Amino acid sequence: MNNTVLTSAVVYPGQWLGMLGGGQLGRMFCHAAQSMGYKVVVLDPAQDSPAGTVAEKQVYAAYDDVKGLDELAALTRVVTTEFENVPAASLKQLSGNCRVSPGAAAVAVVQDRIAEKAFIAAQGIPVAPYAEVRSAADLENAGQHLFPGILKAARLGYDGKGQARVANVQEALAAFESFGKVPCVLEAMLPLKEEISVVMARGFNGEVAVFPIGQNTHVNGILATTVVNPGLIPENIQQQAKQAAIKIAEGLNYFGVLCIEFFILDDNSLVANEVAPRPHNSGHYTMNACASSQFEQQVRVMAGMPLGATQLRAPAIMLNILGDSWFHPETGAFAEPAWDKVLALPGVSLHLYGKSDARKGRKMGHVNVVHENFDTALAHARKVSEILNLSQVL
Repeated sequence: MNNTVLTSAVVYPGQWLGMLGGGQLGRMFCHAAQSMGYKVVVLDPAQDSPAGTVAEKQVYAAYDDVKGLDELAALTRVVTTEFENVPAASLKQLSGNCRVSPGAAAVAVVQDRIAEKAFIAAQGIPVAPYAEVRSAADLENAGQHLFPGILKAARLGYDGKGQARVANVQEALAAFESFGKVPCVLEAMLPLKEEISVVMARGFNGEVAVFPIGQNTHVNGILATTVVNPGLIPENIQQQAKQAAIKIAEGLNYFGVLCIEFFILDDNSLVANEVAPRPHNSGHYTMNACASSQFEQQVRVMAGMPLGATQLRAPAIMLNILGDSWFHPETGAFAEPAWDKVLALPGVSLHLYGKSDARKGRKMGHVNVVHENFDTALAHARKVSEILNLSQVL
């Protein structure tokens, strides 16, 4: 297949789209693709993956299984991913016969926090002061300006996993040992005012569409809420964040949907935190609050279609639902959440991920609350939080 076909050919509804990964992001991609008339084939080793249960076909194989990747490539001309830890080598193999978004080179950078930090800094975009950690000596030689800090495994960490807050060198050495002495990044903790995220799409023709910026709150390292309301974030900070995100996407030669998390510091300066090369939890609000969702944009990019509009229809609040909502907060008794009470609230939309086993800390779904009046949306979101025993962060 020549390069022109790989990068510019349009894939029309009725044809197959390929997805590496069977998680909830893949499931929501399937729903978006199917609503546009496409068929989806998912590659994932699990027998009951959220995406595999709704896709037209699943290839049961590991992400680095050569035969499985060949089977995927035989079914579709275009492939995307739903999590960042798909081996870059697998994306490279697929790129010989398929259009892959995002590409292997871009994913390889953001899979490794050491490479990611260096890349962002090389774009002239501020990052937190940090040090590469490949040995105990690197920690012993780290400057005191990096403490207190956060030690992060360079690869495979997510939702707070592979991370530890460390007050001094001794704590950092203990955390490094507990991580199995894998390469890490030691970042200085900064005086944070807010965390925001920019979710955007970039097409193979260079077209860019940026969604309204969300303000995020985390609990125990897991995103709890994203709030999107005009005027919530100062306009100059929004523009700075959007420009930085576009610069990162262009520098990576990135095609697809991606999210860049930023910190707003106490002095209102902006620092880039991490890049997620896929749709993002903080972009779930787009499913009900925007003209096009982040998942529809993912379909549009990989199919070579024009990008959709991203304007906000109304203020929105996204609340993550963890498996904890199935357990009584005091007795620990298991019970199905009161979905009827949740859905009785105006402007509330429920999105569950098809996971049969509710476990504490496991992402099971999310709720979007959309209302033209932000105070009303906030009141309804607080009521949802009360019904589902969510962390009170609103």
